Amino acid sequence: MITEDLKILIDNKTKPPGSLGMLEELALQIGEILGTTSPELIQPHLVVFAADHGIANEGVSAFPQEVTRQMVLNFLNGGAAINVFCRQHDIHLQVVDAGVNYDFEPDLPLGDAKIAKGTASFLHGPAMTAAQMERCLTKGEAVVAEIEAKGCNVIGFGEMGIGNTSSAAVLMSLLCNLPMADCIGRGTGLNDQQLLRKQEILEQAVANYSGSRAVSELMTHFGGFELVEMTGAMLAAGKRNMVILVDGFIATAAFLCALQLDPQLKSKAVFCHESEEKGHRLLLTHLKAKPLLGLGLRLGEGTGCALAYPLLKSSVNFLNEMASFQSAEVSGKS
Repeated sequence: MITEDLKILIDNKTKPPGSLGMLEELALQIGEILGTTSPELIQPHLVVFAADHGIANEGVSAFPQEVTRQMVLNFLNGGAAINVFCRQHDIHLQVVDAGVNYDFEPDLPLGDAKIAKGTASFLHGPAMTAAQMERCLTKGEAVVAEIEAKGCNVIGFGEMGIGNTSSAAVLMSLLCNLPMADCIGRGTGLNDQQLLRKQEILEQAVANYSGSRAVSELMTHFGGFELVEMTGAMLAAGKRNMVILVDGFIATAAFLCALQLDPQLKSKAVFCHESEEKGHRLLLTHLKAKPLLGLGLRLGEGTGCALAYPLLKSSVNFLNEMASFQSAEVSGKS
């Protein structure tokens, strides 16, 4: 019933039907998620999960592993791109240590969901234990539960973790049954030779894997702590009927995993942008997802979510504030 009511409201605004394009689709989706014909976006949050990856030590990244720690401190000091965009759009930013290879000072404004100091390399064995994978899902859910308790109903997810495009590419390849070459990209800026080495390493890691294609086993073997915590967080947000903002390649790979566990999650998700990372367009196509923006981004951090958020605000504002043909005494379509 709510869907039909929303459609009638949208179609009766003072405009030709469909003339606000994707904003009309957004207004309908947000109203359906929040269960109201007058939706309001409250206390927007963006969570950046950070962790280190053992696979980074195999030469799959152009940057050293310590950059993860350095960027977490940059987030906390307000100096990263995501800080700038969150300040601009009044989005609360929360940084969570899911498994950075470093002991942070205890008085920092940093969420503590640490599983361990980075995963193991999945080249010759599992990145984490099954128990650690389950803890990731639980901790991700706990982060969202705490945020929802503050009144938040719209939440975006970003990440930081040198090597995490490798985890995302392998998960995409195996879950979507696609060649590795179609799933990998340059990540932090690999040259041609480094990109070829990354492909060879990841193909060898898959060849060494003898487990099943069940998503829980794949996340255990090839996942990252931040990626799996993000998966748990997305599942929790979906259960709580929150609007989920999905960022770039890593976040979409986490969403792919979450979708295996909750096939209804797609209706709760807004795909914020199409990344320049090679596999992202293909992954969005696989998910039949239509991204809001195409800005050539490949940064991560949730930057695409923060940049797309004003479009969500515009969609609910036109729904709530734009006059109808009746109220404005404007003649409708003949």
